Amino acid sequence: MARVLISMPERFLDEIDKVAGDENRTRSELIREALRTYMYRNQVRSSQKAVTNAELIEAMLG
Repeated sequence: MARVLISMPERFLDEIDKVAGDENRTRSELIREALRTYMYRNQVRSSQKAVTNAELIEAMLG
């Protein structure tokens, strides 16, 4: 598995570690899930925009 080095404020890292500890998982697992969730939501938003745009064009041409 590839490794990535990121920078963040110490307080934010402390919060991440607390959540990870509360959920009995590693920091890496928590961050991977957060990124997967972000990418999925971004994909859904893009799909929704495409549908909205198609509906607008159809209404204009209709």
